[in-house]
Amino acid sequence: MRLVLALLLMWPVAVIADSRLPDAPLANTQLEDPGQEAAAKALMLTIRCLVCEGQSVADSNAEMAGDMRSLIRTRIANGESPEAIRAWLIARYGTGVSYDPGFEPETALLWVVPMLILGTGVMLVRGRLKRKA
Repeated sequence: MRLVLALLLMWPVAVIADSRLPDAPLANTQLEDPGQEAAAKALMLTIRCLVCEGQSVADSNAEMAGDMRSLIRTRIANGESPEAIRAWLIARYGTGVSYDPGFEPETALLWVVPMLILGTGVMLVRGRLKRKA
């Protein structure tokens, strides 16, 4: 009974949370120039959706991802390079917006910890093989 009551109380929140705003202009419209669209699509595949975090902005249906797709296409159409757009997005939203965060002090654990785990595993396996031999 409590679960049903909780779900009934949460339902209006989910309905209100959906935005009534129209989609961004270029969110779901490709650029006329195929080269520019290819550059925009390649960049969109490397930028993480800030809402979903498990999908790129090219794959996400979130409103924020649509806004980011529109922003990327607009800037590409205006002649800005994908690297400059990526740098701007990282400066604005942090390294978490990129699937390839690079090696920086704040992302050092992402790069160092897997190597430490792999090195520890290799040492453990080597130690077991030496004992058996």
